[in-house]
Amino acid sequence: METIVLLAVIILVIGVGVRWIRLLNAQHDARIEAYRFSDPLPVPPSPAPKGTTPT
Repeated sequence: METIVLLAVIILVIGVGVRWIRLLNAQHDARIEAYRFSDPLPVPPSPAPKGTTPT
């Protein structure tokens, strides 16, 4: 009887761990999806042509 209870507790703990890891992975995936890796970087302004004065 003790062996059956021990196995049930071990299976329950494994199930809780699997569920927790899946929730953390889903949260991580949502965070990655919200971040835009493909957004272009801002282009720095080009220098003024020679012979002109900055305004």
